[in-house]
Amino acid sequence: MKSTRPRRKMAPATADAGDSGEKLEQLLISSAICNGEDLGPFVRKAFASGRPETLLHHLRHFSRSKESEIEEVCKAHYQDFILAVDDLRSLLSDVDSLKSSLYDSNSRLQSVGGPLLSSLDSFVEAQNVSKNVDYALQSVTLCIKLMELCSRANHHLSNGSFYMALKCLDSIENDFQDKTPSSTLKKMLESKIPEIRSHIERKISKEFGDWLVEIRVVSRNLGQLAIGQASAARQRAEDLRTKQRQAEEQSRLSLRDCVYALEDDEEEEGLGGYENEGYSYGNNSVLGFDLTSLYRAYHIHQTLGLEDRFKQYYFENRKLQLTSDFQVSSMTPFLESHQTFFAQIAGFFIVEDRILRTGGGLISKTEVENLWETAVSKMCSVLEDQFSRMQTANHLLLIKDYVSLLGVTLRRYGYTVGALLDVLSKHRDKYHELLLSDCRKQISEALAADKFEQMLMKKEYEYSMNVLSFQIQTSDIIPAFPYVAPFSSTVPDCCRIVRSFIEDSVSFMSYGEQLDFYNVKKYLDRLLSEVLDGALLKLISSSVHGVSQAMQVAANMAVFERACDFFFRHAAQLSGIPLRMVEKGKRQFPLNKSRDAAEEMLSGMLKTKVDGFMTLIENVNWMTDEPSQGGNEYVNEVLIYLETLVSTAQQILPPQVLKRVLQDVLSHISEKIVDTLLGDLVKRFNVNAIIGLDVDIRLLESFADNLAPLFSEGDANQLKNALAESRQLINLLLSSHPENFLNPVIRERSYNALDYRKVMTISEKLRDPSDRLFGTFGSRGAKQNSKKKSLDALIKRLRDVS
Repeated sequence: MKSTRPRRKMAPATADAGDSGEKLEQLLISSAICNGEDLGPFVRKAFASGRPETLLHHLRHFSRSKESEIEEVCKAHYQDFILAVDDLRSLLSDVDSLKSSLYDSNSRLQSVGGPLLSSLDSFVEAQNVSKNVDYALQSVTLCIKLMELCSRANHHLSNGSFYMALKCLDSIENDFQDKTPSSTLKKMLESKIPEIRSHIERKISKEFGDWLVEIRVVSRNLGQLAIGQASAARQRAEDLRTKQRQAEEQSRLSLRDCVYALEDDEEEEGLGGYENEGYSYGNNSVLGFDLTSLYRAYHIHQTLGLEDRFKQYYFENRKLQLTSDFQVSSMTPFLESHQTFFAQIAGFFIVEDRILRTGGGLISKTEVENLWETAVSKMCSVLEDQFSRMQTANHLLLIKDYVSLLGVTLRRYGYTVGALLDVLSKHRDKYHELLLSDCRKQISEALAADKFEQMLMKKEYEYSMNVLSFQIQTSDIIPAFPYVAPFSSTVPDCCRIVRSFIEDSVSFMSYGEQLDFYNVKKYLDRLLSEVLDGALLKLISSSVHGVSQAMQVAANMAVFERACDFFFRHAAQLSGIPLRMVEKGKRQFPLNKSRDAAEEMLSGMLKTKVDGFMTLIENVNWMTDEPSQGGNEYVNEVLIYLETLVSTAQQILPPQVLKRVLQDVLSHISEKIVDTLLGDLVKRFNVNAIIGLDVDIRLLESFADNLAPLFSEGDANQLKNALAESRQLINLLLSSHPENFLNPVIRERSYNALDYRKVMTISEKLRDPSDRLFGTFGSRGAKQNSKKKSLDALIKRLRDVS
């Protein structure tokens, strides 16, 4: 290793001294090699001194000294290796011993387990055979019993014991037909039992059989007639309510006394009463509804002492007829077959009601009630199944209307229809979900087709159809045509969709249950606040480009606000709620999100336009010697744009919307002026510049005052109050007593819009004209007037507060 100290010239040394030097050098080389240091300095030194042999000698010596160490390490490692090999050989011997032991154990296990497994397989096979034999015996026993019953039935048939034969057939059907293991027997039973019953039926009473066939057709016609009369009665009641609503609306609009129409609650004659039910005891009925054959057969069986059997036979056959009426064809859509399905059931129970009252005990009230309970259960099941499959709201409505008419018809005969109406009520939410989905699609299509242009109406009928029908007019005076409406075509399109939704919703809930206006209102709120509001929000966020389109959307929202009042009144009228009760409560506008978004977008676009003109504020001379008299350039450009905007907007936007937008824009202008004084653009300014800003704000206030004819006095003042922050700041900077800002009373009255931190920062930039280079708020001014002292005191106090 190279020494850092300078060399010294050494005197010639003796032989001992030379040996000591060589030993020292040898130690240094050994240390350098052990430490991994560079040997370059030693090599250069050896060649420089002309003694490379010495260096080689030292290196060989170091090598020989390390050979012994290497030999000792190898010996130690060799001993460990030998021990490890011995251990592995010992382990190998143990492994071979273990392997032999495992092989012997496996051989013994195979020799012992083989016979056991064979025995187990034999046992399982025997057990399966035993089960099969048991099953076969049970099947044979069942078939023997079944054959015994069949033999007994044949015996009764051959002996003419038709009732006993029927009992055997019932036993076969109930106890054995489904349990029969033989498919051949089952097919035979399914085909032969109806044939045997038909044979017995023909033998007992052909006349009664003919009546049973005829009564099904008669029942269907009877049911259709009864439901048709119920529909006609409903339509008359609806027409009466419509006339009443029209009279009430005319009275409300003309401020006259209300005209009330009394609804006729008397039941319609015809099928609703028992005197003119469309059928008779004899055969002079209009529909051929003749019970003579039935009563004659009943009398004959009473004479023969077979009254109970005939009652049972009659009941079973009628029950089978009813069961067959429950079958819904999978080949025909239920929408096409539902009227026939329900009319058949309605006619069946109209007939049963007549037989119950005039049949002399042929059928009991309990049996009729049981049949009705079965019918209600099945009809509910069918309705549940069909409603669950339907994905069209109109299909649900059509079926619901017919079911409600069925309920009205049969309620007149004393049947309870609450379960049917409960099914309709249960699917009310699904119907409205489907209806909302349809309306969502229709509204999306209507909004997508909007061109954001004012709607042109050339004829009075167009005005009546698009404006008066939704009561969105601003005046009762019919305008001159052609008439340009302030809204676009999407407004009446959406209004028609909402009105249709209301009418369909009321129609679904009018007869299925007791109509509740608050349910109608709940779904109407969902349509407006979720569907229409959501679609308008999507339209505003994705399809509105430019100020004109944003202005048209904002104008549409104002019209929608009037339309929403009509929607709730229309729903109340259809629900039978007096308008005075609906108009009494204050409702929140359901489209407030989209309205706020439209106005916010319009304000944002206008602010962007204004910001382009406000960039001219950079041209203001903040240290001018004379104040501006006609306003700075930026404010004149802003005023020209705002005046042009108002002249266009007042033709479209309602005053309140225009006021809110202008108020937001003026507030933005005020903030920009304050932010300019607060920002880095303005390093300092003098009183003359503030006087110029005062002129600018006066021009803006004059603009707001000039809009007074468009707004009320309060609205005009609100427009001026939008400039409150900049106005109060300018008043404070021009005040002779700025220290009044520190007075809480005065501050609340005159400077309530100012932030003391902004006031402090802006006040520090104000420079007195007498100082020229230094501000009046600095501490280096030679002369200070009283205003400057007040401002200095104000700044100091504000700093203490902050």
